[in-house]
Amino acid sequence: IESLNNKYLLSVLFSECKGEDRVIQPTEDVFASEGDTVTLDCTFETTRTSPTLFWYRQKCNHFPRYMLKSYSDNAEKASEFQTDRFNAAINGTSVPLKIQKLQLTDSAVYYCALRPTVTGNTTTLYKNLWREDNTILHN
Repeated sequence: IESLNNKYLLSVLFSECKGEDRVIQPTEDVFASEGDTVTLDCTFETTRTSPTLFWYRQKCNHFPRYMLKSYSDNAEKASEFQTDRFNAAINGTSVPLKIQKLQLTDSAVYYCALRPTVTGNTTTLYKNLWREDNTILHN
């Protein structure tokens, strides 16, 4: 980060290895200024008729944190992200993450996924991702 007025957001590739399901993210860095609106792209391929897509944010020296999941016309957000600044809706075969009124603290790596990236069922997804020992996270 060159100054407090600039943001550094990085979108990286994350692919599912099971079956034909996969997500594709651009690998280039995204730069924006404080207060701007940024959209991070994520496209997906799946055989599921009603897929659920997940977004995560990973700050430097921290483990990934669950942000939200998007399905049909709905999105459920983790408590930290329950603000109008963060939104993602499935549009065909994409689920772009829109971040408004950018803040310096938004600088991070953002991941999207077709399946939750923790073991167990999705009802414990938010709680599990916040465990400090990070034992249940896997690639």
